[in-house]
Amino acid sequence: MSVLVVGLSHRSAPVEVLERLAVAPGDVPKLLEEMLDRTHVEEAVVLSTCNRIEICAVVDAFHGGLGDVTDVLGTHAGFPIGELSEHLFVHYAGSAVQHLFALAAGLDSMVVGESQILGQLRGAYAAADAAGAVGKVLHELVQQALRVGKRVHAGTGIDEAGASVVSEALRDADRELGGVGLGGTRAVIVGAGAMGALAAAHLRRAGAGEIVVLNRSAERGERLVEKVLEHAEPGTTARYAPMDALADELRDADLMLACTGSIGHVVDVAPVAEALTGRTSPLVVCDLGLPRDVDPAVGELSGVRMVDLITLQRRLLDTADGGSVAAAQTMVDAEAQQYLAGQRSAEVTPTVTALRRRASEVVDAELLRLDSRLPDLDGHVREELSRTVRRVVDKLLHTPTVQVKRLAEGPDGDSYAAALRTLFELDPQAAAAVAAPVRGADASVDGGDVTAALRFSDPTAPFDATPSIGSRPPEQIS
Repeated sequence: MSVLVVGLSHRSAPVEVLERLAVAPGDVPKLLEEMLDRTHVEEAVVLSTCNRIEICAVVDAFHGGLGDVTDVLGTHAGFPIGELSEHLFVHYAGSAVQHLFALAAGLDSMVVGESQILGQLRGAYAAADAAGAVGKVLHELVQQALRVGKRVHAGTGIDEAGASVVSEALRDADRELGGVGLGGTRAVIVGAGAMGALAAAHLRRAGAGEIVVLNRSAERGERLVEKVLEHAEPGTTARYAPMDALADELRDADLMLACTGSIGHVVDVAPVAEALTGRTSPLVVCDLGLPRDVDPAVGELSGVRMVDLITLQRRLLDTADGGSVAAAQTMVDAEAQQYLAGQRSAEVTPTVTALRRRASEVVDAELLRLDSRLPDLDGHVREELSRTVRRVVDKLLHTPTVQVKRLAEGPDGDSYAAALRTLFELDPQAAAAVAAPVRGADASVDGGDVTAALRFSDPTAPFDATPSIGSRPPEQIS
């Protein structure tokens, strides 16, 4: 069993494609069920954010698992497999581990170093766990990725500026409003989820004059308002309004920020056009939904300045550099190497256990034979002979078993376990039954091509410590 990551992100696909694959929270259990119903998928986690959709799966074969995952994704999006493949990135075995660690560290985010991805990954894991789609492999891998992400954020200062997609969108909004800051502005937030709460926090800290929260659930909207008011500076007010009051709330607003988890437009043209009647000042509309929350036609209205994931994608793509990013990449590489070495070492444990069991069985058989030949042997002598024989066997096995565990941490570690199994005629199935190996770093693949539309390099290649941030062209996918 091996770990396979298949997905699309702001680095590999335009927003128009990303929004077609976006998975609403309510659809995650169904998608996970469809994944697990496939022949080659044993575990799965679905991560869907404003700039990525990824499936992390445990599969029994590379080509078969890839075919299953891409088929489910293509069916969900209504994409022909050939059309979808040109936007996909794929990571397998060691490359998948490195990708997840880099992802948790914020190195693959639209805003490099943002920490919101940790909460999103944690939420994706929780949803998969609740759906019964997480087993031992993904539990250990995702939990370790979260730990690595926290260590990288704490140890490198990569998120020192506290930047996020929301903060970058508000920076663009400020620029559209004249670049004098958002203090005193009147802002309307559509959506009271995590992104809406983050937007409210940024606006509160910026000293916005009034923050109006619109949400389908009045309870969630009012709860967010309470949080804003709890920490608001003097001069900042906040209140809740129902969704059907959008036009009225936009009449005097300086900016609107929409970020819901809905599938389909939440903000239509009509209420915005109605709110613009008689206005002389521009209305900045920030659409951070995936799929888009705001009808694209809103951007065509006179007096609207649109900031969305498309404009942010163009501005932020490949803009990050500096010492903190390099330090984070180095840290991720080291953590990935250490994790994979541990997985390879754990995989040899069943063979070592089986070898010791075989030796114990041989000793027991010989001592039984001794008892049958010398039935009158003194009991104390028999016990001393038994201890002596067992000590001899233990000493003979000590060095090879310690060495094979150490050697197993290397890229070709399994070959040493295979040599032990051959030399001592150990049954691999019996070894696996003694102590099940941790399977996340296995790099074996099956034969057979899934589709000519997907172009991959050798998935069995040794793990490359070189950072692989973001997606690569299909011909470079590993």
